[in-house]
Amino acid sequence: MAGIVVSPLARIAEMAVRHGCREMLSLIARGQEFHRPAVINGARHLTIGINDIIFAGTGDLVAPQEVHVEQIIGFARAWERTQPLLVHCWMGISRSPAAALIAALAVEPDQDDRELVERLRRVSPYATPNARLVEIGDTALSRSGRLIAAVSAIGRGADADGNAPFLLPLRPERAPDAD
Repeated sequence: MAGIVVSPLARIAEMAVRHGCREMLSLIARGQEFHRPAVINGARHLTIGINDIIFAGTGDLVAPQEVHVEQIIGFARAWERTQPLLVHCWMGISRSPAAALIAALAVEPDQDDRELVERLRRVSPYATPNARLVEIGDTALSRSGRLIAAVSAIGRGADADGNAPFLLPLRPERAPDAD
């Protein structure tokens, strides 16, 4: 089963080609220009104009809102899952890991929130999912606080330079059957 590739903006073309991605979710500040990689289907590219902040009322900055999370959920549920989904923000550390968690739960809702978030930490010691996106996603996906608690439990990720893309498996890796 395909997973979710989380990437900083600077490496989206490389990651799209390396992982065979054809669909992409961009969480980037309004007005920030970038080029969609040619391998990404333009009809399956969604750009959500939000800043990496956790509170509203900050002038021209756009805080994540319920409508943005609903867009993430809708986009994820329309994902074909034959190839990995590419999710990116500026650094690949806060907005995109949060969106990856939301997308994973949107398409695989029966999984355990804590195990999913621990899987995120295993593949990225740097991820610090945006708390506002996580909180809104928890409510929108009826997680009853489980996603918020799981993200809180892993704490802040290690300091990073924004150059650490990763692949988040949708489900835990199964151990091979012993014969």
